[in-house]
Amino acid sequence: MATPDFPRIEVRVSHESIDVPDVLKKATDRGWGAEILFLGHVRDINHGKTVVGVSYDAFVPHAEKTLREICVEAAEKFGESLGYELGMIVHHRLGRLAVGEASVAITVGSRHRETAYEASRYIIEELKERAAIWKKEHYSDGDSEWLKGHALCSHTRHRHSRGSEAQGPAV
Repeated sequence: MATPDFPRIEVRVSHESIDVPDVLKKATDRGWGAEILFLGHVRDINHGKTVVGVSYDAFVPHAEKTLREICVEAAEKFGESLGYELGMIVHHRLGRLAVGEASVAITVGSRHRETAYEASRYIIEELKERAAIWKKEHYSDGDSEWLKGHALCSHTRHRHSRGSEAQGPAV
């Protein structure tokens, strides 16, 4: 699902597993000196609780629209302002995932590594704040809870920063 004005942007929010080799293949370009792949996995411990799985839900049209907007912003901020284009792929899983499964893949291709790192970081941080994707953790004691996340969920929004222990939507 490339964006017409930015043909090197692909976003997908679906129940399909993330095909990492396919994502990497799509992210290759002879003009890029760097391709960054970020994978978010379901972890086994969160805030001292043993996690056995995570369920992701989303309003897909809104989530995909928001992810495209975030990618366009990253392209404008980190690519076009320097005179070249970036390639970006963002895939996010929905449904129940087991510990260790990939929930999100973000790939950024760029002429230079610094730009690719910055754009990738921007995309994941903005995704956590703005995309209509919700996360429910399931614990070993049988309990489960929705984590704080997107504002449509009516939870408090938290900004992530290095070294911060603020609770926010964990992807």
